[in-house]
Amino acid sequence: MSRRTTAWNDTEARNGAKKPRAASSAPRSGGPAAGAQTSAPGRGIRRIAAPALTRRALLAGSTATAAALALAACGKKSDDGAASSKEITVLTHDAFNLPKDAIRRFETTTGYKLKTISSGEAGVANQLVLTKKHPKYDAGYGIDTYSAGLADKEGVIDSYTSSKLPESGKRYVIGGLNPIDQGDVCVNTDHAWFKKKSIPEPTSLDDLAKPEYAKLLVVSNPTTSSPGLAFLAGVEKAKGRKGADAYWKALLAGGTKVAKSWSEAYNSDFSAGEGKGQYPLVLSYGSSPAETKGATGSVDSTCVRQVEYAGVVKGGGNQKGARAFVDYMLSDSVQAAIPGSMYMFPINTAVALPEKWKAYARLADEPILPDAADVTKNREEWLKSWTSIYESAK
Repeated sequence: MSRRTTAWNDTEARNGAKKPRAASSAPRSGGPAAGAQTSAPGRGIRRIAAPALTRRALLAGSTATAAALALAACGKKSDDGAASSKEITVLTHDAFNLPKDAIRRFETTTGYKLKTISSGEAGVANQLVLTKKHPKYDAGYGIDTYSAGLADKEGVIDSYTSSKLPESGKRYVIGGLNPIDQGDVCVNTDHAWFKKKSIPEPTSLDDLAKPEYAKLLVVSNPTTSSPGLAFLAGVEKAKGRKGADAYWKALLAGGTKVAKSWSEAYNSDFSAGEGKGQYPLVLSYGSSPAETKGATGSVDSTCVRQVEYAGVVKGGGNQKGARAFVDYMLSDSVQAAIPGSMYMFPINTAVALPEKWKAYARLADEPILPDAADVTKNREEWLKSWTSIYESAK
């Protein structure tokens, strides 16, 4: 789930390919939040660190690296100056991991050679903004709910809505960004721990702020973790500006731990994680229980929806190929491959899910839905306020 900087990528959560947000491994996409201190965490992630969350370099360093790789591999021109119209370069989050046969199928059916370049710490949206004047990519994939507003505002995505977009994805369209997959960032519970202690599990955000539950919860830092940032935005949406500050003060005063990354929180601190930690409540994903086969669960009312997008880069050298890529990401075969390869739910809700996902993974019926424009406008203020509260609580 790895997947998340100004443009967060949740790579942290989905670190390493498809291994999740689950006790046995780490997951999708994101770099640190804009203006935040970068540290080496662990993706959880879309990676946003999973991306352990830990694959992040300083923004400047990763930007330079990504730019250099893009220049070398993008295929806009070969060394002899000849343009290659049969090659497309796609900037992705760190957790992009489509099966090889899916990539071969794309290349065979479209005639385009696919090159993917990881955005690294910068995040997809931020990297596209940094290269806006001299586009190096044809398409982008992995821009999420919390960086989509930035991409739209900066005008780095061309106007293109795929004819393959299913009805279930239409409500999530932002400008020229086509929704590809979705998931929820949710508080997860260790069923066995609560059963052993004969304590009822929390059922709401308000429950978590109560002293008896706050001390049992570990969350990931929103300045270094994509899931943490999503949860921060969710609290702002649910509680309002003043209410959000009061909520965080109650959590931290009550003993809630803040980990640097999703992987640290889940794999080290969570009692049902591989480290068998001391906290039976953890900020993770609605899909994480699929990996524990139901030994853990998610608290639906805490779930914050995260959607990941693909789009045609404005000014890119191969617009036709980029549109073909976006269309392909919405094809039934790719949509069906997303849970197993990138640990997210397909945006096409008519696509069949793996059996263990049907049994244990969750998409909340009524998730918290932060507004992308609101996040873009206010995220710096939210992070500054959160950091002040966190530092005061230490």
